[in-house]
Amino acid sequence: MKHQEQQEKFYKEFCDKVISLDPAIRFAGIVDAEGKLLGISERKGLIPLLTPEERAQYAITAATRQFTRLRWEHHLGKIHYASSHYAKLIRATIPITDTESRLWYVLILTLDVQSGNVHELITKRIIPVVSENTSQLIMEMR
Repeated sequence: MKHQEQQEKFYKEFCDKVISLDPAIRFAGIVDAEGKLLGISERKGLIPLLTPEERAQYAITAATRQFTRLRWEHHLGKIHYASSHYAKLIRATIPITDTESRLWYVLILTLDVQSGNVHELITKRIIPVVSENTSQLIMEMR
């Protein structure tokens, strides 16, 4: 298997792992620091609200926003995630950084609006999976 195919498989499997954490997770995507969508997973049977083109635009926007948020970390502390609550879904982004707060990836998520405690789902279930995989994710990019 070629290196690029191995990377694509790794990113897809990472997103699949995130999706499997809770049935309220609609979509998981891994985006590089430049906003390129590297891998996705969708809940089985999901009818997406965005087209692939709109999703790609959102990925670029998510990466740009994370850079903006990281500028304030030295004043405000480490950012764990950001979320937006819409009428039809909840969007969340989790920055994936190294020990010096250099942005490598952004995990983009959508969740059902009736997800219950989104904060607990993200902080207790999703972020631990991200943390367990951060080193391997960064190695994939090098």
